[in-house]
Amino acid sequence: MALRKLVAGNWKMNGDRAALAELDAIAAAAVDHGGVDVAVCPPFTLIAPAADRAPGLPIGAQDCHQNAKGAHTGCISAAMLKEAGARLTIVGHSERRADQHETDAEVRAKAEAAIGAGLTAIVCVGETEAQRDAGQALAIVEGQLDGSVPPAGTGDTLVIAYEPVWAIGTGRTPSVADVAEMHAAIRAKLAALLGEEGAKVRILYGGSVKPDNAVELLGVADVDGALVGGASLTAAQFVPIIAAAASLG
Repeated sequence: MALRKLVAGNWKMNGDRAALAELDAIAAAAVDHGGVDVAVCPPFTLIAPAADRAPGLPIGAQDCHQNAKGAHTGCISAAMLKEAGARLTIVGHSERRADQHETDAEVRAKAEAAIGAGLTAIVCVGETEAQRDAGQALAIVEGQLDGSVPPAGTGDTLVIAYEPVWAIGTGRTPSVADVAEMHAAIRAKLAALLGEEGAKVRILYGGSVKPDNAVELLGVADVDGALVGGASLTAAQFVPIIAAAASLG
C-alpha cells in the first residue's frame, strides 16, 4: 500500500521568534507540493506563534506529559499543546529516552494521551550503535514497538519514526539495505500489533536526512516520509527534502 508521504521537521532546542521567518517558505513549499504532508515541531515556546504565522502548516510539539493535569512542574499536557495550536507531537525520541530515561511504557502513555487530546502521535524507535554492532537492532526496535505503540493507534492518529540513534546528527546513515530491512520489520510488527490498521500507519526514517540523500532514503520500500532534524531549521535545507518526497509520489 502506497501511503501519502510525511516530512516532519524537529527543531529540537533550537530557534527563536526570528527563526519563524523560515516558516514562510516552508509553508509555501507545502502548498506547491500538495501531494506531501509537511509539519514542523519547534520548541514549546514557539508553537503558538508558529501556528499563528503559518496557519496552513501543521505545527507540532516535541513531547507531552501523559497526564492531563497535575503537580508536574515543567511539563505540558497534550490538551495544552492543542490549545496552543499544535496538531501533532513527537514522543519517545531517542534523546528523551536517553536524557530523561523515558521507558516504553511512558512513551505509550504519552502517545495515548496525545491521541486522546486529538493530536497525531509520532512514536520514535531506534537502536544504538552498540546494539546494531551486536546484531540486536531488529530485536531492540521490535521490543520498543511492543512497549510503545498504543493498541488503539490508527493510520490517522499514529506515525512511527525509525531513527538509528548512531545516525542522528552525525552525518552517518545506514545503508539502503539496512533501512529497507528495518522498515519491513517495523511494518510486519505493526501488522501484528494493529491488524489491518498496521498497513495504514506511516513509517518515517530519521537520522541525518539531508537534501543530497533524501531521494535515495525516501525511495526505499515502506519509508513513508522523514523526520528531519538539523536540516529542518532552514527553508534552504528543508524545502529540497519536501521536493524530494514529492518527486517520489
